[in-house]
Formats: sequence, structure tokens, C-alpha cells
Amino acid sequence: MARINLLPWREALRKEKQKEFLSLGVFAVALTAVLVGFVHIHINGLIEYQNRRNQFLENEIRVLDQRIKEIRKLESTKKALLERMRVIEDLQVTRPGIVHLFDELVKTLPDGTYLTGVKQIGDRLVITGKAESNARVSAYMRNIDASDWMSNATLNVIQTRESGPLRISEFKLEARLTAPKNAQASTEDGKG
Repeated sequence: MARINLLPWREALRKEKQKEFLSLGVFAVALTAVLVGFVHIHINGLIEYQNRRNQFLENEIRVLDQRIKEIRKLESTKKALLERMRVIEDLQVTRPGIVHLFDELVKTLPDGTYLTGVKQIGDRLVITGKAESNARVSAYMRNIDASDWMSNATLNVIQTRESGPLRISEFKLEARLTAPKNAQASTEDGKG
């Protein structure tokens, strides 16, 4: 005899497939949620790691900025000290020069001439004085040009005045300070 299954097998198969589909759907949603959670945690960890690195770099940059400020301050202090040292060295080199200048002023001054003022502006001298004649002023200028410590005598003003029986020439002249070669060599040898 033939067996006939009167149970609604198609209906049971459909319910079985629906249960299987729902369980696979729930599993897929759960797996997706777990994967999304893992990715979220991983990305948050990477962001936190990068933030820690950024904070470390910012702290190091602050430290380096502070050191740069200190270095700049030290460099400005060093520059100021070097400038002071240069000024002191220049003063040391020119210190004997004033003695030589006064000595040369006396040596170059001819008889019958005297000085009323000497003014130094850099390497330029402004000399004022009085002489018994214009010839003595000319002799003084020649002596200045022949000097080792002065040169380029230029007469600015000469006025002749009568003072009783005498005629006095008042003069104003300019000259350049020059150091002789042997004096420069000896001062440079003294520095080293």
C-alpha cells in the first residue's frame, strides 16, 4: 500500500527555513555588532594613542621653546660681552696713543707758537693756537705732516691781530691721527 503523508510538510519545511533564516539573521546582526564594537574600540585606542603622542610632542616642543629662549638670551649676553671685550681691547691698543699724541704735539710745535686748545673727534684733531707769524703756523703744519702720529694738516682759519707792538696769528687747523707701522706691530704683539 502506498504511504501518503497527510501532514503539511511544506508548511513545516517553511517554518523550519524561517527559523533557520531568523537564527542566521540574529547571528549575522550579533556578529556585525561585535565587529563594529571591536572596530570602534580599536579606533578609539588608536585615537587615544595618537592623542598621547601629540601631548608628548607638545610638551617636548614647550621644553625646546624654553631652551631656545634661554639660548637666545645667552647669545645676546655673549654678544654684549664680546662687544665689551672688543671695546676694552680697543682701549688697551689706543691707551699709549694719547701719550704719543701729546708728545708729538710738543715735538712738532715750533718756537714762538703755543696751543690754546686740542679737540679729538674720532681720528681727527682740531687744534687751535697762537703764533708770532704765519710762517710759524706753516712750519707747524709741515712738522705735523712729517710726524709719525699725525698727518694731513689742513688750515681752517688764520687771523692776524695786533697786540701792542706784536702781531699775533690766531689759527685753527685740523689733522688726522695716524699710528706708525712699528707702533701698530708692537701693540698687536702685546695683545697676543
